[in-house]
Amino acid sequence: MLKPILSERQEQLLKQERSLLSDLRVLLSGLEAAPDDQQALVDSIRQLDELFLLVIVGEFNAGKSAFINALLGQPLLDEGVTPTTTEINILRYGALIERGREDGQWVQRFPADILRDIVIVDTPGTNAIIREHEAITAQFVPRADLVLFVTSADRPFTESERAFLEQIKNWGKKIVFVINKIDILETAQQVEQVAAFVAASAQSLLNLTPEIFPVSAKLALRAKQGDAMLMSVSRFEPLERYIRHTLDETERIRLKLANPLGVALRLVEKYTAQVLEQQERLKVDTALIDDIERQTALYQTDMTRDFRYRLTEVASLLYAMENRGLAYFDETLRLARVFDLVRTDYIKRTFAEHVVADTPQQIERSINELIDWLVDQDLRQWQAVTAHLDRRRTEHADRVVGALGRFEYDRGRLLDSVGRAAQQVIDSYDHEAEAAQLAAAAQQAVAETGLVEIGAVGLGALLVSLLSTAALDFTGVLLAGTLAALGLLVIPSRRKEAKQQLHDKVAGLRQRLTDNLTAQFDKELTRSLRRLTEAIAPYTRFIRAERAQLEETHTQLTLSRDQLLALKIQIEAMR
Repeated sequence: MLKPILSERQEQLLKQERSLLSDLRVLLSGLEAAPDDQQALVDSIRQLDELFLLVIVGEFNAGKSAFINALLGQPLLDEGVTPTTTEINILRYGALIERGREDGQWVQRFPADILRDIVIVDTPGTNAIIREHEAITAQFVPRADLVLFVTSADRPFTESERAFLEQIKNWGKKIVFVINKIDILETAQQVEQVAAFVAASAQSLLNLTPEIFPVSAKLALRAKQGDAMLMSVSRFEPLERYIRHTLDETERIRLKLANPLGVALRLVEKYTAQVLEQQERLKVDTALIDDIERQTALYQTDMTRDFRYRLTEVASLLYAMENRGLAYFDETLRLARVFDLVRTDYIKRTFAEHVVADTPQQIERSINELIDWLVDQDLRQWQAVTAHLDRRRTEHADRVVGALGRFEYDRGRLLDSVGRAAQQVIDSYDHEAEAAQLAAAAQQAVAETGLVEIGAVGLGALLVSLLSTAALDFTGVLLAGTLAALGLLVIPSRRKEAKQQLHDKVAGLRQRLTDNLTAQFDKELTRSLRRLTEAIAPYTRFIRAERAQLEETHTQLTLSRDQLLALKIQIEAMR
């Protein structure tokens, strides 16, 4: 346990570290981090309460077991030219007992002084059994306070060793290199050449200058067993001094506190990179949504503008009718036509023929063309959105290979479901039904213009009724015929009055018809856009929620990194 031997300052650092690591554990859990990564952090937190953990790694036949035997001064572990260590073995202090299982691991106890303060972990050869190799990386290297990497003097820094070191260097562990079997080299110069080669290779791979100890574990064990003259030749004493004295109590505590930070920082870096990658991929989805919304806004603007323009055709038809009415009054309301003026049926008939004419049919045709145009544009907008989604689905399918994370899975699922829903709208789009619905709405707008009942009549009949002499109530014309005999001034006065009435009534009708049709159009356009927006809303909400969550997660990871680095500086100051 650390706490009984900690100073007040060290206890404060330990407390702060536990808090930061616990916060990071919660954060990684929320990120659904890989189970191995979460376990590595849990193990690192747990190791704060354990003895100093010295993990021995290297290829089989590099002499790891021989090195540990020399360190303990007894041939405790089997040695051989074939892989003898196929499982992880933990060496702890205690009375000598047979190797046994403890907490699911092989543990052997031995009464060596070095084991009072240090636990030694013997691992399988990195080039022997891949499954065990993975176990080393996943279970023990992240927990190690110090890694002793044993390589052989006759084949130092092999490709297998390089590959293994590539895997463990990102954990931020302190690595000490032991070059074993120097007894097979003929001269001290050869030993120095091998040491220089290992140093250069480590510098290139790890970007640091590690501690390097050339030794002969075989000679060191013989020296400890009675042939003391061999100890100097074995060059084992500098390594033992390093372990016993350089790794004194303060240094062991420093490494004990520093190593979990290396694991934590490595995980923060890994998941920050993942968050940044997801944010980068999310930019495409965000751009897609922004583009759809921008296109929808432009569609609404263009449709409103084009509708206003098309609606002027209806207004122009009423202007033309008004002009025909004015000409009709000039031609009809004359003293010379006084006998025609007293014929009410004649006036009604000729007014309908010459003034109203086919205006209702033309207006009906214009409104129907307007309806067809609106339905076609609505369908085209759906097709445009679907094309956007289809392109994104294709890109998504092309880029995602292998197992999907939650983000990719949910995004792909929503793209598929929203895309299918939009395509189903297009496939089932009933032009006639949509047009009929809009026609009914237009008919209601026309009826409200004249404040008349729709009944069972169609749009054309409704317009005929609205624009007839009865609906327009040209009483001024009929009254002029009745009063024609009262004097020559009556007819000109009635003609002027009738023309003004016609102008006012048609202008009012034109304004009400335009306003009502515009209001109905706006209502239908809003309905269409709302339906389109609701169709892609699940995808839109998901992307925006993910973007917000990723931004928050990135902020939390950045804060965690800064706090861990600040703590690391304080711990390094313990040297």
